[in-house]
Amino acid sequence: MDQRFSYVAIRNAFYLQAGIGIAANTFLLCLHTAAAYVGHKPRLTDLPVTHLALTHILMLLTRGLLVSTDIWETQDIPGDFKCKVLVFLHKVMKGLSICTTCVLSVLQAIIISPSGSWLAHFKLKSTNPIVGLFVFLWALTMSLSCNLLLCTVATPNKTQPGLLFVTDCCSLLLVSHINKSFFLTLMACRDVFFVGLMVLSSGYMVLLLYRHTQRSQHLRNSRFPPKSSQEQRATQSILLLICCFAILYCADSIISMAICMKWTNNAIIVCVQILVANGYGTVSPLVLITADTQLTKITHLICGKKAIF
Repeated sequence: MDQRFSYVAIRNAFYLQAGIGIAANTFLLCLHTAAAYVGHKPRLTDLPVTHLALTHILMLLTRGLLVSTDIWETQDIPGDFKCKVLVFLHKVMKGLSICTTCVLSVLQAIIISPSGSWLAHFKLKSTNPIVGLFVFLWALTMSLSCNLLLCTVATPNKTQPGLLFVTDCCSLLLVSHINKSFFLTLMACRDVFFVGLMVLSSGYMVLLLYRHTQRSQHLRNSRFPPKSSQEQRATQSILLLICCFAILYCADSIISMAICMKWTNNAIIVCVQILVANGYGTVSPLVLITADTQLTKITHLICGKKAIF
């Protein structure tokens, strides 16, 4: 198969992926707006979910602009500036996606923790600490990606040596080993920290759900059998979300590591990595919409179906 044809086919597949992801995340935002409009009691997880949806919309949009050829035909804005801004924003959004998913996981673990546990001391009564945390995460993620503003360049000549392929029109300058290792180490530490918190909180939630299931089995034949609470269903949806994240994150890390180790300029491999890396931004809103009973009821209400609140 011709390499150029493969690159175009994969790029077109990403357009479809990005279109579905942007539409799904926008629909998720609309559902949360509708929930507030009809008077649903706001949940502490609403803000992280909304932030995650906005992050994924910007992540898919910036990546779509990077692989699009139309934006590079306009001469009003220099190509280097467009590359720097779009690559930087995409990297920031990708980092915020990891951080926000971690915040959502830890917050849900705190919400369902028993009153006697040590996590109960961290239960929040307002969203103010969450807002402050997101401001910190924005500052942290932008500082870790600031090197991209210096080493990202437009590549009108795709055969130019000394460049690492990013898209068909943008590449990275091969910076010094010390500079590269410094920023890669910082980003790796960030990812390890937040993914580690995600794993710990997910394991804790699985343990709590297992204990609840064990208690339910003992009470199954009682006169008042236990019902699955809304918090437990929300926990299950977040666990499903984290499973999707873990699978796609591992696949993205393996492909990215292979690209970095071989230092390849193969456009097809990079495009495949783009599909995998942005898969979570497309899948996550679908998981959150279908698994959240409150959002499902609002969807039925919007579609004109009978819903009981």
